[in-house]
Amino acid sequence: MTRPPRETFAAPVLITDTPALAALCQRLAAEPYVTVDTEFMRERTYWPELCVVQLGGAADVAVVDALAPGLDLAPLGALLADPGVVKVFHAARQDVEIFLQLFGAVPVPLFDTQVAAMVAGFGDQVGYDSLVAGLAGGQIDKAHRFSDWSARPLSHAQVAYAAADVTHLRTVYERLTARLEREGRAAWVAEELAALAEPATYRPDPETMWERLRPRTTNRRMLGALRAIAAWREREAQRINIPRQRLVRDESLLEIAATAPRDVDTLGRIRGVTRGFAEGPTGQSLLAAIQDANALPENALPEARAVREGARPSPALVALLKVLLAEKADSHDVAPKLLASSDDIDRLASEEEPDIPALHGWRLGVFGEDALALKQGRIALGVAGKRIRLIRS
Repeated sequence: MTRPPRETFAAPVLITDTPALAALCQRLAAEPYVTVDTEFMRERTYWPELCVVQLGGAADVAVVDALAPGLDLAPLGALLADPGVVKVFHAARQDVEIFLQLFGAVPVPLFDTQVAAMVAGFGDQVGYDSLVAGLAGGQIDKAHRFSDWSARPLSHAQVAYAAADVTHLRTVYERLTARLEREGRAAWVAEELAALAEPATYRPDPETMWERLRPRTTNRRMLGALRAIAAWREREAQRINIPRQRLVRDESLLEIAATAPRDVDTLGRIRGVTRGFAEGPTGQSLLAAIQDANALPENALPEARAVREGARPSPALVALLKVLLAEKADSHDVAPKLLASSDDIDRLASEEEPDIPALHGWRLGVFGEDALALKQGRIALGVAGKRIRLIRS
């Protein structure tokens, strides 16, 4: 296999003032697409702290110092909102979350090369460096991946590293889109990208955060307490801008829900909860949330998510559906995870026609229809040589 030729790019420019940023964004607004990336810090905060924005155009490669004194990022916000310029990212979710928080809107239109690569058969959540090597013939220096991007001044090596994230991305984008057009899969990607354009994708609902903890109980009273304190933790972490796990860890949250402490002494005995926390205003607000949950009537408590015994999926059927999934992913050269998750497979096996992505849109024709036919006995799986084949009745 012939490797793609290495590309050459303009030297990156460090932008630290508003007039230079405005001039750059004006030039980029005349182009059909611009590549975008960010560097940020999040270890000590709930909200990501933007440090650097990288922008790549046909003749421009710029590293914008978002922490430069007096820099107004409004020209960047206008460029990201320009419907005539496609904004190209790789693994866009965290970048888009930053821009939504900063400008109040998701960049439009946007394109995510990681999502596109999954549709094009490059595997699940393929890394940027792998795509650069495979499609652009380049190599990404990982030396500064864990740099402190909030420290100033930025080094020449940091600027060069940051710029590489948007230069090679141009080649990756062009070759991916050409491949998707040839294979008739551009509409598949557009369907996947629609979710990334929804602001709700980046704004978790505090009232549903308890579900992520996957509590192993059918006790609705405990679930009510867990729902209340998980929502409390999310809002409190946002308010004081610290990571939710640094406020109260998951295991402590589950223990608090199980014991439902009513006073400082009981709360302070929970593992992971200090006496100072329990006695302080944060502990008092947590106790108030527990008290409110305890006062809820039975009909206001969440339902247990445990699967009913009669509806548990057959392990054998789950296994067959996974074999079908692997065959379909292989024959269509698409990432299995993009077709169906493990939860989707369990629901397919246990429910008649569950409302899952595999039974909608492009996935229905690729996998969903045959998955339903398999569990209804209208097709069987066999082996032909080294491949799985479908036997239709």
